[in-house]
This record gives sequence, C-alpha cells and structure tokens, in this order.
Amino acid sequence: MKTHNRKFINDLKQANILVVDHQKLNISMIKRVLHRDGYGDVQATQDPFSVVSYCDEENIDLIILDIKMPKLDGFGVINSLREELGEEHVPPILIVTDVSDQAFRREALTYGARDYIIRPFDIREFVARVHNLLEVRQAHHIVNFQKEILEEKVQERTRELREAHDQLQESRLDVVWRLGRAAEYRDNETGLHIIRMSQIAAVLGRAYGMTEEEADLLLVASPMHDIGKLGIPDNVLLKPGKLDNEEWKIMQTHAQIGANILAGGNSDLMIMAHEIALTHHEKWDGSGYPYGIQGDEIPLVGRISALADVFDALTSERPYKKAWSVGDAMDLIYSESGKHFEPRLVELLKEKLPKVLEIKAKYAETFD
Repeated sequence: MKTHNRKFINDLKQANILVVDHQKLNISMIKRVLHRDGYGDVQATQDPFSVVSYCDEENIDLIILDIKMPKLDGFGVINSLREELGEEHVPPILIVTDVSDQAFRREALTYGARDYIIRPFDIREFVARVHNLLEVRQAHHIVNFQKEILEEKVQERTRELREAHDQLQESRLDVVWRLGRAAEYRDNETGLHIIRMSQIAAVLGRAYGMTEEEADLLLVASPMHDIGKLGIPDNVLLKPGKLDNEEWKIMQTHAQIGANILAGGNSDLMIMAHEIALTHHEKWDGSGYPYGIQGDEIPLVGRISALADVFDALTSERPYKKAWSVGDAMDLIYSESGKHFEPRLVELLKEKLPKVLEIKAKYAETFD
C-alpha cells in the first residue's frame, strides 16, 4: 500500500495537489490562488495522459481537473484513473470548467467528480471547496494511518496494546464526528444533531435485536450518513426556496456521493457507514432513492438511521424553524409506517420513546 502523506495528516496545507489543464494561463491562475492560501505543494500538467502516472507515483490528495481538453477530456481522465488505480484509490476530483449546463454538471458528479465549479469563479468559494475536499481526504488518511498503528502494536504487551486500541478508538470517533459535522454544517445543521440521531439509532438497534458490538458500530457509523452533501453545489444545498426538478435530482445524488466517499474500506465501520450513506433515503414501500429498493432489501442500519434522523430533525428547533411537538412528530411517523418507515421500527420508537427523550434532553441546544 502506498505510504501516506504523513505531513498532510497533521497539516491540511501540506496536501499534494495536482492541477490538470491544457491551458497554461488557467494553471498559473489556480497555482497562484492556492499558493497565496498557503498550499505549498501544487503540481501541474497539461498532458491528461500523464495523470495516472502522477497519482501512481505521488501521494496526490486532490486533482483539480478541466473537463474540456483535446485528445483526452476530463471524463476520459476519470475513467483511466478508475481503471488503473481502482475507484477506492482515486483522489478527490474538483472539476473546474466553463461549462455551466446542469446536465453536464450532474454527469460529471455522477461519473466520479466530488465537486464542480464554473469559471470565472469567486476565489473565496474556490478555496473553500478545495478545503472541504481536502478535509475529507485528510480524514481518510487519518483512519488508514491509525489502522497501521494498531497493526504495529499487535506484537506488544497486552497492556500497551489495550492503551493503543483505546487511543485509536478515541481518535476514530473524533474523525467520524468531524466527517459528520462537516456535512451537517454545510446544510445549516449542528453537531449536536448527529450526536442525537446516532444515539437514537443505537437505542433502536439494540431494541431490534442487534448485539452490543453491532449497536456500538451503528453509533459510530451513522453520523456519516449525509457525508455526500459535501459534494453538492452550494446553489443547490443552500437554496432557501423549494428545489426545482433538476436541482432535486442533483440533491439526491448526495446518497451515491457519500457512498463513493466511503467506498473501498474493509473495516466493519467503513462497510456499515457506506451502507448507511447509500440507503438512508430508501423507503419501506420502495419510493425512496437512489435505487428504489424496498422492505428487507434495505439494510437494517439504513432503515434505522432514516427513522432516527427524521425524528430528531422534526423535534429539534433550528434558527429557521420551530421544533415539532413529540406528539405531532409521532403522528407523522405513524402515518408513514409501512410507507417511509418499517412498521416494526415505528413501534420500537414508541416503546423506547422515554429513552429517546432522555437523549434529546441531554444533548439539547438553544438558539438566541
């Protein structure tokens, strides 16, 4: 396995960034912006055929890619990376282009790009998008790095192994919370929401028959359910009014984007987090997305996370809305039993409501 960029693990500004564009002027402008913001290792190439070798030989943490290039366009570059490196090893890709067509943008995001920005762009927005993508990349490096540390500690004395494992668990939890909070903050949510919904999900999981180990894993994995919102453009995610059909289609891609971000991990945590990100918008009657699966075809952890997320969202106050009463929220959830939610889970939520309300009270938030 390729050695991690250890400096990047500790400092976001140490990221290895590759700019791919056939025009020197575009490359110079992007490098100047990134250098001004403190990124010191920014490489560039005008040859799209060289991108795979760059990624194979270097620890590239982010690719900034022009989509319209002669001989091999951006889609061809992404396809080559996926074929040669495997999807799980492809760095995050930020498309920078002058093509503003919504269908084209959706195709790029579906094809594997993590974000998309149109030239001419606002420099602050560009830098913010680069920062967001690198935060996700950094978190993946941290998780993998900590796994390596654990493997090195296996041969040590039992006490030292236990201490190392405890440190790893604590750090892993911190990474997971940060990943979940990054998505929630982009969507005008708060960090306490993901704490509450994950605690509620664990309560429902135990009531459903999960082992303690499975429920604890659900507690850790469920905060990443909306991580794919990091890949949704601001004009869609933060739109104050109702989304039109095209915007809603883009919004729905966050489930697949989240699954793509979390794909390729072989730990139980990452496998479960991948399942939750992909399926938490599926519905019991098959009317959800992205695949329209139904009933027991939906993984249990996806069904549980969906109910926990909706209940907490309904009953939580936000600066832009009042909290629903518990009674009104439960009335709505009962009306969706057999439609949106699995009936058995709805009954378990009612049964465990006192415990759920304790969680709500413990992690309550206030707004001025």
